[in-house]
Amino acid sequence: MLFAFLMKQQLDYDYVIIGSGFGGSVSALRLSEKGYKVLVIEKGKWYKSKDFPRTNWDLKKWLWLPTFRLFGILKLTLFRHVSILSGVGVGGGSLVYANTLPIPNSKFFTSGNWKGLADWENDLKPHYATAEKMLGATKNPKFYDADLVLEKVARKMGKENKFDAPNVAVYFGRPDKEVKDPYFNGDGPNRSGCTFCGQCMTGCPHNAKNTLDKNYLHLAQKNGVQIIAEKIVKVVKPIESENGKNGYEIFYENSTSLFRKDKKCIKTKGVIFSGGVLGTVRLLLDMKSKKYLPNLSNEVGNHIRTNNENLSLITSRNKNIDLSKGVAIGSIFPPDENGHVEAVRYGKGSGIWKIPILPMVYGKHVFIRLFKLLKELVLHPIDWLGMYFTKNYAKKTIILLFMQHLDSTIKLKRGWFNLNSKVSSGDKPTPFIPMAKTIADYVAKEINGKAFMMSTDILTGAPSTAHILGGAVIGKNKKEGVIDVNQKVFGYKNMYVCDGAAMSANPGVNPSLTITAMTEMAMSKIKDY
Repeated sequence: MLFAFLMKQQLDYDYVIIGSGFGGSVSALRLSEKGYKVLVIEKGKWYKSKDFPRTNWDLKKWLWLPTFRLFGILKLTLFRHVSILSGVGVGGGSLVYANTLPIPNSKFFTSGNWKGLADWENDLKPHYATAEKMLGATKNPKFYDADLVLEKVARKMGKENKFDAPNVAVYFGRPDKEVKDPYFNGDGPNRSGCTFCGQCMTGCPHNAKNTLDKNYLHLAQKNGVQIIAEKIVKVVKPIESENGKNGYEIFYENSTSLFRKDKKCIKTKGVIFSGGVLGTVRLLLDMKSKKYLPNLSNEVGNHIRTNNENLSLITSRNKNIDLSKGVAIGSIFPPDENGHVEAVRYGKGSGIWKIPILPMVYGKHVFIRLFKLLKELVLHPIDWLGMYFTKNYAKKTIILLFMQHLDSTIKLKRGWFNLNSKVSSGDKPTPFIPMAKTIADYVAKEINGKAFMMSTDILTGAPSTAHILGGAVIGKNKKEGVIDVNQKVFGYKNMYVCDGAAMSANPGVNPSLTITAMTEMAMSKIKDY
């Protein structure tokens, strides 16, 4: 007892949160409200409205690639079985996501690894309501060209009654008119109304997007939470115990410096992993391999899901169309019982995605797809090559995001130099989803356009996703999962996983609201200080 008391006196923090995305931000605020001393460590940079790139051609501010001195808000990671887009910076994925906040249908709550472990749909219902309020969820009030195109497609598919505007995390006041905090009785920052410029995913320049630094993190800082940016955690290990009952040592260093790493160590009672799948799973695998956290479940890195997504880009030949106007995702409908499709846009001037894409071709083998590409080049050279010289690419291009709740999983494991992927259960994830192609063909016909896909999808057969999930899933016990129903890590005291890595099924819709709600529920189970 005396030793435990002395150790507590020597601790720097009650909780250290690794990552400042949806899970980390919720954890920071709720733990601070319970009286705990909290530190948030984020590897990315602080970004304010004035700091964001004007277009995605500004790689220094848009792309995260530290080796090349690029410290932007978007990270692209390539694996054998999936290409992953993820957010980096204080506020995590909220800086770069499409601010879309749907609730999954009922099948999500009764499938996957967490199936039958709780009444998830009803248990999470009040926490979804809290998450919606905190994130300022409101229905997109205006449709623009891309949304109207998707509405016509829904009508042709007999789904017009299912077509809708999604809830989005955007302040719709008077365009560019600054007002006092409209959400938290004046405790939040001043805000400005949305201009529907379409720049949500390159970083909102108008202070209208409800990123986490404007709600959860802002309020957490007012409660005394400390946030340090441009730091990456390298080691988490228990202090003088096997299960962390005496707390943990956390070693971190600079993430944006090539030479001056400035390594530091802090001590904490508890740890919350919130670095997203790539950050959390990588760190957990490292700690297990190096025997700093040997009690971790062997399921770490397993049951990773891609949300069964397909991304297609359709470029129009029409001169009088502006597909860049609106919020990033302004419309949604379910074309079948298994999935949803959304109309996605970038703001005017953002045309970098025309570089890594190729005409949409399907085929079981890469040689079939290459043959079809050659055929496209011979028969339609102007349609293909002319796209690369299209002026105002974002104005002429609609991105379709198709998602399914159907299950297929991969596994990430440590390799010689990096993480490697392998198929773990079910069919391997694929970008070649028939329904996605059907919708793309409808849209192409509607706007007199041509459909394209990511070149990595075509050449490797691996899908691209902005919603990588799992890897530290909920299970009945250590043999079936990494965390329990309260998102507490099996085998360790005061250790939690609160981010996309904890999601244990494919939602088939954008997952940010669900990550937020799940973390709200997990934090509600922690006792006050």
